[in-house]
Amino acid sequence: MLLDIGPLRRNAAFRRLFASQFISGLGTMVSYVAVPWQLYQLTHSNAQVGLLGLVQLVPVVACGLLGGALADRVDRKRLLIASEALMALCLAGLLANALTAAPSVLAIYALVAVLQGASGFHRPALEALTQKLARPEEFAAVAALSSVRGTVGMVAGPALAGLLLARWGVVGAYLFDFCTFLAALFFISRIPQAAIGTVDAPGERPHLLSDLGEGLRYAWARPELMGTYIVDIVAMAFAFPVALFPAMAAADGRTEAVGWLLSAMSIGALAIGLFSGWTGRVVRHGRAVVIAAAVWALGIVALGFAPSLALGLLCLAVAGAADMVSGVFRGTIWNQTIPNTLRGRLAGIEMISYLTGPLIGNTRAGFMADAWGVSAAVWIGGAICFAGVIATGFALPRFWAYRSAPVHAAGVVAA
Repeated sequence: MLLDIGPLRRNAAFRRLFASQFISGLGTMVSYVAVPWQLYQLTHSNAQVGLLGLVQLVPVVACGLLGGALADRVDRKRLLIASEALMALCLAGLLANALTAAPSVLAIYALVAVLQGASGFHRPALEALTQKLARPEEFAAVAALSSVRGTVGMVAGPALAGLLLARWGVVGAYLFDFCTFLAALFFISRIPQAAIGTVDAPGERPHLLSDLGEGLRYAWARPELMGTYIVDIVAMAFAFPVALFPAMAAADGRTEAVGWLLSAMSIGALAIGLFSGWTGRVVRHGRAVVIAAAVWALGIVALGFAPSLALGLLCLAVAGAADMVSGVFRGTIWNQTIPNTLRGRLAGIEMISYLTGPLIGNTRAGFMADAWGVSAAVWIGGAICFAGVIATGFALPRFWAYRSAPVHAAGVVAA
């Protein structure tokens, strides 16, 4: 069945939030390609490109937990605006650095670290606000819409980045991303406060550290949640190949190829996401997450052995489609099992699982590629990922067996 767009038609506040993140997400994906490309051009080192992941890891963990706690204590709209504004300032810094005669590698690392720290406040605020604006019966549809939104950005963003890099270099890419943040801030500012509601007054809340502890204890006590986090981290830490795309593009001899490689995963995800209405009828969500993540791993293994760029793009499309399915069911499990009073804190933990995996994966891939070659770094990582995902399903039987009653509204075909 087709994608259910009912929440966009019925809910103006959600529609504005969706538009803001669609626009800024497109720009973010442009920079996502531009930053490693610029680093590779400056250093010609896979390891230094992979080091970006390590630089971003500490801000993700620290700010993700803090941002999650704050999202349950302060106005989520204001927190989202503040984080988007800080991210825009970081892009202005990357743009200024790119305009110098000799761009600083250290400045790139520093600005990317701050940018990642800002996302630690952005993601929990966004997740908590999204759940607040949606009705429970819309959760599956909202999860699919959010995945498709991100996937469209991941298809169009890298392709656009390739064109911008080929014509105007990283300056054009960073300028575009900066402008998308300004547009996103406009849409967020138009979300009515009445649709968001209020948070508890400071005197009604425990200490911030107590809030953090409560969120961590809740996640630890729910194997179905822990399973989603572990599968995501394993899948990305061992099989995420993006740090190697600049080297693959350089070997192919075409600047645009770096955008094609990243877009290929997103095209596969978009293709299956546009026909995601069936996800509302699936009840074995834990099993769906594990199987989809295993297919992702097999797609990456195949990429490592692909004899041509065209076949490599096909492998990435299959892997991206599988990751999309896994993401939809992870998001549905989160929305079904987490109360709104804990949504910000758990969104912080979700963000850590969602982002630390790729960051670790990029670092792993970069160093493995310099030591053993690009192909080996890809297929060995995919094989380890497959084993780890299957092991997680066996180790957490409650996660594997998690099921939910079907949400009929999520499967409605939009008119």
